[in-house]
Amino acid sequence: MAQNLSEVLKQAMALPSEARAALAGALLESLDETVDAGAEAEWDREIARRIEDLDAGRVRTISWAEARRQIAATLHGG
Repeated sequence: MAQNLSEVLKQAMALPSEARAALAGALLESLDETVDAGAEAEWDREIARRIEDLDAGRVRTISWAEARRQIAATLHGG
C-alpha cells in the first residue's frame, strides 16, 4: 500500500498546479462524510456574490504569486 501511495503521490506532483489544486480539493471533499445542505446553499450564494463583484468590477484580482507573497508577509509579520 505504501508503495502504491508513493507512486500516486509522485504522479500527482507531476501534474500542473491547477490540476493539483483540483485533486487536493476533491480529496478534501471526499473526507466529508456528511453534507450540510444549509452550508452548501450559503456557499453557493457567496460564490454567486463574488462572481457578481468580479463581473461588475467591484473587486481587483491578484495573481497566485502575489497572494502567496502577501500571505507569507502576514505570517512572518511583515
